[in-house]
Amino acid sequence: MLEIFIFATLNGLVTGLLLFMLASGLTLIFSMMGVLNFAHASFYMLGAYFAYSVSLYFGFWMGLIFAPLIVGVLGAVVERYGLRRVHQSGHVAELVFTFGLAFLIEEAVQFFWGPDTKNYQAPDILDFPLFTLFGQEFSAYRGFMIGISLSIFITLYHILTRSRIGIIIQAAITHPNTVANLGHNVPLIFMGVFGVGTALAGLAGVIAGPVLTTFPGMSIALGSIVFVIVVIGGLGSLAGAFIASLLIGLLQSYAIASDVGMPELLNLLGLEFERSHPLNDLWTLNLPRIAPILPFLLLVLVLIFRPTGLLGKREE
Repeated sequence: MLEIFIFATLNGLVTGLLLFMLASGLTLIFSMMGVLNFAHASFYMLGAYFAYSVSLYFGFWMGLIFAPLIVGVLGAVVERYGLRRVHQSGHVAELVFTFGLAFLIEEAVQFFWGPDTKNYQAPDILDFPLFTLFGQEFSAYRGFMIGISLSIFITLYHILTRSRIGIIIQAAITHPNTVANLGHNVPLIFMGVFGVGTALAGLAGVIAGPVLTTFPGMSIALGSIVFVIVVIGGLGSLAGAFIASLLIGLLQSYAIASDVGMPELLNLLGLEFERSHPLNDLWTLNLPRIAPILPFLLLVLVLIFRPTGLLGKREE
């Protein structure tokens, strides 16, 4: 039992921190620009594919460096020549634009790379067990994923709360005209933030590609979960996104690792009914089967009891 708990916790941390790496860029973009970018997970997919292509010629580490940069530049171009013009028509137009962009990126990926799964591998230098517990190995690459994700959180939090750049960004969110009058180029700041946000999504794709496989539907697999994280954590809250990511990662990991069925859960609640009951199908369910919907159940509960999210600020 202890063995299952420890490895479920480790796997949950890996999943949660990977989700944070993806959600951090979306949180940064929303906090700065008020835009819920529906194409954010598509930039995550682009990061994996660009890294795969670069790694074929120059190795994994070059892909880790250049793929997020390429995705970030593409994101900046999208903001400058697309989203900035659409912004004049309001938030609905922005949502429709990013929604269409997601479909465009997915079709482009299939056009250039094909519909098949790519053999994108982790580097050989990280192909060894980091440690062994109870006869099970925890790979060094998963430890590398945890280290990268924690580094991103610490760096972003420090920049946004302690640095001069963070002060300017925070001021541009609430008082853009004042920041512009002080001599700062606010549109350039917006473009830079959008580029950094998409680059973070690309970095998440680079890291996740070898583990979750690189295929055209990988953006759909995580896209909805990212929005769940941002809402649960509180729109625009980086710390909230971090906590929500860990909650969802651990919740799903514990559910998958457990073998608890619906009868046991109902008994814990003091409920039971005969197998001839119309709800008899509930008896066939167990936690591993309902693990994919647990984040959405958590979202509903958070919206009912705390609509602003875990660390979201209530608007006055």
